[in-house]
Amino acid sequence: MAVSETRQIYKVSEVTGLIKRLLEDSSIANLWVEGEVSNFTRASSGHLYFTLKDAKSQIQCVIFKSSADRIRFELEEGISIVLHGKLTVYEPRGNYQIIGTRAEPIGIGALQLAFEQLKKKLEAEGLFDQAHKKPIPLVPKRVGVITSPTGAAIRDILNVTGRRFSGVSILINPVTVQGGTAARQIAAAIETMNAVSAEMDTSDEGGLDVLIVGRGGGSVEDLWAFNEEVVARSIYASKIPIISAVGHEIDFTISDFVADFRAPTPSAAAEMVVANKADLVEKLSSLKTRIYSHINNQMQMLRRQSKDAQHRLLSRAGRDKIQLFQQRIDDLLSRFRSSLGNSIERQRSSLENYRAKLAYIGIPAQISEIRKEVANLDQRRVVSMKHLLRTREDSFKAALAELNALSPLSILQRGYSVCLRYPTGEVIKDAVQVKVGDKVEVRLESGDIVCEVERSSADFLF
Repeated sequence: MAVSETRQIYKVSEVTGLIKRLLEDSSIANLWVEGEVSNFTRASSGHLYFTLKDAKSQIQCVIFKSSADRIRFELEEGISIVLHGKLTVYEPRGNYQIIGTRAEPIGIGALQLAFEQLKKKLEAEGLFDQAHKKPIPLVPKRVGVITSPTGAAIRDILNVTGRRFSGVSILINPVTVQGGTAARQIAAAIETMNAVSAEMDTSDEGGLDVLIVGRGGGSVEDLWAFNEEVVARSIYASKIPIISAVGHEIDFTISDFVADFRAPTPSAAAEMVVANKADLVEKLSSLKTRIYSHINNQMQMLRRQSKDAQHRLLSRAGRDKIQLFQQRIDDLLSRFRSSLGNSIERQRSSLENYRAKLAYIGIPAQISEIRKEVANLDQRRVVSMKHLLRTREDSFKAALAELNALSPLSILQRGYSVCLRYPTGEVIKDAVQVKVGDKVEVRLESGDIVCEVERSSADFLF
């Protein structure tokens, strides 16, 4: 007798459900898987979808937004990671997949990778460019501080500012500087301080001159709020110059690269912002001394130049002009005498020739003609001599008129006078050359007088 075969028939959904339960109940339900990220997609919902593969196989993975927000670095195509998650089946398609909850990069720490990724991104956008850096005021009147109200940083800043320049006004915006909410608190505080400064700027007080954003030292995790993108973008958008003062000198954060200036510690930031009052006073005194010295040197140089110019004008230019005209007068008189002598000699020679001719010829009729010609020549000689004398006289008068115009005496004739130091005779052109009580000689057109200085306008120059 034949035995009938019994069969159990499953629906597709029942099979996938069975596989899902078997996987989720197995010892490999929660596991760590190593592989390379491929086909990476970030959905608008914030969920991450990708394939994790090695040289021989691949598996589908998903990380939901709640878990993705806790991952410090950015998942991207081609990076190798270790993924922790739950092995399950996506029933609508019958595919098995890993629902990830944690991820770590291979070969580098998650925080370090996140730091490098964000740094590369912001640098490419130009947030680190020197062209965007704002100058820090030399002597700020109002300083804003964004830090923890209970940390060592605020105590150090207040101690330094009070010791170096107690007149500086400090406005504190207290925030949490570590933990999940710290980054957003710091970013919001920067925006708030900018708004408050803008309101203050419309009043007579004026706004904030500089912001110090930072905290004391700690681990990489403790300082991580200052490596968040939201803080970096708030620093970049600030209208107030910002000094980043995070941790110790060896600690570098993204905020340090974006800020207008980086201080190695909060105390160093306070020292950079608030100048030492004693140093400023000493520097101002030194500058004042240098300015006065420069002014006095310039005045001494100008006085020497003025005196030299006056001396050259009186002793060289005037003397040279007088000597030139004297030489011209001597030249004219010499030429006049020479011309007159030559003319007389020519006339005498001509007369002697005529006499010689008469002596040899002996003709009485020609004597009368010769006498007439001699008389005519004599008349022409007289006329020529008068014309020559008038010409020389006119030239002489013109030379004397030009010489007289340059003479200091002609200036005195118009009512001016020359002031000389008594008894040395030094010409005085500037009121600073004399002081009250000095004696001066005033030279007039006719005579001179000796006076004593009672007041000088130089007393009111400084």
